[in-house]
Amino acid sequence: MALLAMFSGAHVILYSQNAEADRAFVADVLGFPHVDAGHGWLIFKLPPAEVAIHPTDDAPQHEFYLMCDDLDTVLTTLATAGVETSRPVTEARWGRLTAVRMPSGSELPLYQPLHPIAHNL
Repeated sequence: MALLAMFSGAHVILYSQNAEADRAFVADVLGFPHVDAGHGWLIFKLPPAEVAIHPTDDAPQHEFYLMCDDLDTVLTTLATAGVETSRPVTEARWGRLTAVRMPSGSELPLYQPLHPIAHNL
């Protein structure tokens, strides 16, 4: 099963200290289709997405999560491809969260929502 089909949406900004390696990871391991905007700058097609606005008293920040319907299956498939899970799965009433390690060392959070999702509207 293609990994892209396993993700049902995205919540988006990725900064990388090794953008080339992370782009290759997203293209080759996750299998996201892409275009080359020039000079190897890959722009990836994402699954359907939604955005949430959370309150904060701290400095505003943005996060990116790949959403999936079955986190356990995604993690098993990624492990088979040699991808390291970088934090344990946490369970909350609203969803299940974890992250995998990208080649740059940064984390890519994964999220299985247990609440209604907007991109199915």
